[in-house]
Amino acid sequence: MIDYPNQLNQEQLRVVMEGSGPVLVIAGAGSGKTRTLTYRVAWLVESDVPLERILLATFTNKAARAMLSRVTMLIDRDLGGMWGGTFHHIAHLILRSQSHLLGYDRNFSIMDGEDSTQLINACVSAQGIHTKGNRFPRGDVLRDIMSLSLNMKISLEEVVEHRYPYFRLCLEDMLRVEKNYTARKKSLNVMDFDDLLLNCKKILYEFPHVLDKYSERFSHILVDEYQDTNMIQAAILDLLAHRHRNIMVVGDDAQSIYSFRGAHFANIMDFPVRYPECKILKLETNYRSTPEILHFANMSIVNNENQYHKTLTPVRGKGIRPILVPVQNATLQAHFVAQRILEMIYEGIPLNEIAVLYRAHYHSMEVQMELTRRGIPFEVRSGMRFFEQAHVKDVVAYMRIITNPRDEVAWKRVLGLYGKIGKVTADKVWKFISGEADPLSAVFSEGFYRSGTRATWPGLLNLRNTIQKCMSDHPGPDVLMIIGTVLENGYEDYLYARYADAASRIEDLEQLAQYSKRFHSLDDFLSELALMTNMTEASETDIRHDAEDRIILSSIHQAKGLEWSVVIMIWCSEGMMPLARALKDPDGEEEERRLFYVAATRAKDQLYLCYPLVDHTRTMGNMMLSPSRFITEIAPLSYERETCPYEQWIVSEEYRS
Repeated sequence: MIDYPNQLNQEQLRVVMEGSGPVLVIAGAGSGKTRTLTYRVAWLVESDVPLERILLATFTNKAARAMLSRVTMLIDRDLGGMWGGTFHHIAHLILRSQSHLLGYDRNFSIMDGEDSTQLINACVSAQGIHTKGNRFPRGDVLRDIMSLSLNMKISLEEVVEHRYPYFRLCLEDMLRVEKNYTARKKSLNVMDFDDLLLNCKKILYEFPHVLDKYSERFSHILVDEYQDTNMIQAAILDLLAHRHRNIMVVGDDAQSIYSFRGAHFANIMDFPVRYPECKILKLETNYRSTPEILHFANMSIVNNENQYHKTLTPVRGKGIRPILVPVQNATLQAHFVAQRILEMIYEGIPLNEIAVLYRAHYHSMEVQMELTRRGIPFEVRSGMRFFEQAHVKDVVAYMRIITNPRDEVAWKRVLGLYGKIGKVTADKVWKFISGEADPLSAVFSEGFYRSGTRATWPGLLNLRNTIQKCMSDHPGPDVLMIIGTVLENGYEDYLYARYADAASRIEDLEQLAQYSKRFHSLDDFLSELALMTNMTEASETDIRHDAEDRIILSSIHQAKGLEWSVVIMIWCSEGMMPLARALKDPDGEEEERRLFYVAATRAKDQLYLCYPLVDHTRTMGNMMLSPSRFITEIAPLSYERETCPYEQWIVSEEYRS
């Protein structure tokens, strides 16, 4: 038998040995949530609860395997027969034996994301919808929109109105595709990932004998990361738990940050409403961070009105207070981050114990460039490296054409962005312009159109107009002007139709324009880009033998559940943290504050908060920035203020002039 009192603290022990009935466990950051849940499973098994009567729901199969593996080691017993895994895995197990009730064969297939996109594209074609040159969402974007509609239990019309307003004119066609897609899946005997949850709920709700079977079977239900559940997942749990009502959900309302994926914050807040007899237990002892960091984190979340109040209590001894670092601009912010990292390396802190966190992927651009320039290896976990992204390569291709009109690769990349211009037409157009003495002048000749078909003329005309506007600036084109011109002449529409995260990609391009201001000419900018890319490839080769030894660059969303000795938060300014567009949502400020809290609680020993005093945008020019409201809400004694010590000898060209 496990010696529970000697292996758990008092908070954890109470959760593990709690008796019957519904239980809500509010587990603070770094409080040993996974350990507690693991011991709870072990305690149930040792209390002679049959394995097949225990259900463990997690958000990743990896988490379920890890917990069940640890239970096996604790009690030295095979756990075969116990159900543990993701909600989709559990739904799949139920549907394999019950899907015939909904008109599916038991051998139904499960489509992955790529399969779903292909079927949606087939539905678009079947409906006779013309997408070339129109602002109609690509298959994968339409899949995301329909998925959000299902998981949030709101209509497609509402999703488009509130999250994708630029598709309003396409709504009627989108509804036709949705109807056809649903019918086709049924006729083909296939389900996508959303169907697994939706159909599982439907069977449990509409067929009482099935509900009786499974609600009787599972006498104990345990749920991890409950704050991240969507409405369908919560409904499935409530249905399965209605017989015995022995459901223990573990989560942290202060770390609910995934509403954009359909997570329903009200699930955890309203749990006591749905289960009036529930007990609320809290895990507030933190084993991760120093008292100073925890105090800062505790203060950062107090202004959220809708929350379960708790105070994280440290186990560790005294450390240093978080450090606020205002800098002149984004370039100097990157210099500070790189220089401080070099100092930490000299002090013996491993690279993989240092993380740079930010709210949006584009915030990392200057830091990526500076780390590359200094040869500091890093891993980007918020997406691709900045200059490897398709939309960045697209606009850079326009710049390459203007500086080197004989760049075949750039020409063909740009041509491929226009409706109805495929590989064959791009080859013909390139053959024509490359045969002329001045390829750019050739764009304005009659032969330019003749090299394509009549169907491609609108695209070629748009390309000609875009190039003409890019070249009309005096004394010469610059990155800021080219990016603005490309976006305004159709590329912005192209991004919205092609990517669900089009707004973020446009922000990437805004940041690229800001970064370009440090260069005297377009040639200098492109040369630096090429050198940086080659340096990145070389450094990747040099450090391949030790892939773990890298600085981590991550969005806060990607960092949830992780920890580092040192966390450097960048762009801690109004408009960036909280992100301005997130504040448009009625609950946006509170979720943004939870994001800030999540970032702060990732740090074990040191926490830095940086923000630039000046930013530049394409539409507003230079703008003065203020520190994030999440910092100004906190008493100044909770952190130290440091003036960037490198500003005296590292000054960007734009400020030197």
